[in-house]
Amino acid sequence: MENIKNKWLEQHLNTIVLGDSYELIKNIPDNTIDCIYTDIPYLFESYGKCNNECGIRFHRLMNESIDVISNGINYKILDEFIRVMKKINIFIWCSKSQILDIMNYFTNKGCRYEILVWCKTNPVPLANNSWLSDIEYCLYFREKNVRVNDGIKLKSKFYISQINKADKELYKHPTIKPIKQVEQHLKHVLKSGEIVLDPFCGSGTTCEAAKINGFDFIGIENNTKWHKIAVGRINGITADGQTSIFTDFEELGK
Repeated sequence: MENIKNKWLEQHLNTIVLGDSYELIKNIPDNTIDCIYTDIPYLFESYGKCNNECGIRFHRLMNESIDVISNGINYKILDEFIRVMKKINIFIWCSKSQILDIMNYFTNKGCRYEILVWCKTNPVPLANNSWLSDIEYCLYFREKNVRVNDGIKLKSKFYISQINKADKELYKHPTIKPIKQVEQHLKHVLKSGEIVLDPFCGSGTTCEAAKINGFDFIGIENNTKWHKIAVGRINGITADGQTSIFTDFEELGK
C-alpha cells in the first residue's frame, strides 16, 4: 500500500490534480510534505444588505464568490494535514469566523503561531453596522523545532496593496491572493526542492509562486473551472487563453 502511495506522489509532483482533497490527500504518504499553504473555503458571515450603491456592490461580489467562501471546511482534514507533513509547517488563509477553531486546533498541538495579514488600501466600502473588509487573515503554525529562513524582507507579518484586481482579471478567481505575498511566505519557510501542498488550490497562486521560486508543489482543486485555469496558469496561460507574463519571464530565462 505504501508503494502505491509513493507512486501517486511521484506521479503528481508539480501538477494540479482535479478531485476531492478530502479523499485525494489520503494518497499522500505520511511525513512527505514540507509545507502546506492553502486558502480554505471561507465560512461566510452575513451583515445584511444595504440599499445603497456600496451595499449592492458588496452583495454582488459575495454572490460571485459564494462557491468558494460560503461552506467553510470539515476540520477533520486538519488531521490529514498533520499526517502528511514532515513537521507542522502550515499557512491557512481563513475568514475571521474560522480563526478561533483553527487556532485552538494547532495551539493544542503545541505549535508556535503568527497571525499574518493582507491590508487592502481600497476595500469595498461598507455600512450597516459593520467594519470595513480591509484585512484578510493568514494563520501560520509551526512546530517549535521548525526553523525559518533568514532575510529581513521575508519576515514582515503584513502586506499592503490594493485589492488584487490585476490577478482577478487574469485568472477570474474572486478571492485570489497577491502572488508576491505568497512568494514571500514560501521563501521564508522553504528551501529549493522542498514540497508545498495546496489542497484547496483555486486558481493556482500557491503553485505558481512555488514554481517561480524553485519549490516542488502539489495542488488539489475540485472545481473543474478553477482546475482548468490553475493548470493553464502554471503553464503560462491566463484564463482567457493568453500568454502570461510568467511565461515570458520563463522564456527569457532560457
